[in-house]
Amino acid sequence: MEYVFDGRAKRLTLILMAVGLLSIVLGFFGGDHASQRVWTSILISGFFFFGVGLTGTFFLAIQYAAESGWPTVLKRIFEGVAAYLPIGSLALILVFLAGTFHFHHIYHWMDAELYDPASPHYDELIAHKQAYLNLPFWWIRTIAYLAVYIWFTMLFRKRSLMEDELTVDPKPFFIKNQTLAAVFLVFFGYTSVTASWDWIMSIDTHWFSTIFGWYIFSGMWISGMVMMTLLVVYLKGKGLMEFVNDSHMHDMGKWVFAISFLWTYLFFCQFMLYWYSDIPEEVMYFQARINDYTWLFWGTLLINFIFPMLLLMSKDAKRNPGFLVFVGVIIFFGHWMDVFMIISPGAMKDHGVIGLVEIGTFLGFLGLFLYIVLGALAKRPLLVKNHPMLEESLHHHIN
Repeated sequence: MEYVFDGRAKRLTLILMAVGLLSIVLGFFGGDHASQRVWTSILISGFFFFGVGLTGTFFLAIQYAAESGWPTVLKRIFEGVAAYLPIGSLALILVFLAGTFHFHHIYHWMDAELYDPASPHYDELIAHKQAYLNLPFWWIRTIAYLAVYIWFTMLFRKRSLMEDELTVDPKPFFIKNQTLAAVFLVFFGYTSVTASWDWIMSIDTHWFSTIFGWYIFSGMWISGMVMMTLLVVYLKGKGLMEFVNDSHMHDMGKWVFAISFLWTYLFFCQFMLYWYSDIPEEVMYFQARINDYTWLFWGTLLINFIFPMLLLMSKDAKRNPGFLVFVGVIIFFGHWMDVFMIISPGAMKDHGVIGLVEIGTFLGFLGLFLYIVLGALAKRPLLVKNHPMLEESLHHHIN
């Protein structure tokens, strides 16, 4: 069956994009710290939805590498979400360029005076990191990350469409996809960590964490899984994915449930180790968040751990579309709050708030994301053809 990206859905996404654009424009006239606030808001939502798109490629690669059969009927959903990556990359590049040319100071290490011993603004600790944190090398890494992510995404999509047209045994074709997936996962496993250092951790330049990359990765993964689950529920509700049964929904719910615990585990590990050591240059990261963003800091933990733990524990909850939507929307926004908590204290100090600018920007990126993803889903039938595990997926059943 094919999905039609109808006028009503398009209008809704365009309205959301207009709200986001208006929020950004008006945000620049918001008084003190207005420009910094707007650029910070763009980075928060831009990175959040970029991570959701990247999860589509990552999760697709996992299924190839693991020879997993059950999600074959959901493959178009993974590809559709991944289709956002090129646009999501442009949003990040816009913020990075603005920082490079000093339209904002989110990345204060980009200020050349910090590296000059003769300058009153010289920072010895940041200067020691110059071999890694310098603009030419940083931009080379950034472009390499984005280019390879997009290339693999387009390659997976191209080969998926080629598979639909096969007239011979698809098994050798699938094996080649496995090899590509393995290569991507090795690259992703390393660069998802280093990219989080470059784009996010470097905002708090004096601070570092060896767990940080995996913590960011887990937040991206759970956000992407929630979005893919919501899209499946949406399309199934329109009668377009009858081949998706309760067992498929159960498995998607299990992924959301499990990764929520992974995120919580990494949150606790990072927090507990720094709290226990009580070293001033390490605990300053958490002091800024607990002292200036108390309710948001603890509220984010409660939303992203307590809600999935209590509400998605039972099998029936994971199979109930309405319940999945209710919990999923809460978790999705909760992890956007987590990205806010990671970025805003370093970029805005104690001036960060979740207000009209932040909510409007979030809605704008949501509209852009849905416009791209739904448009991609409308271009091809929702059920793949000639996949060697298609029959297994169609008859997937969990007691």
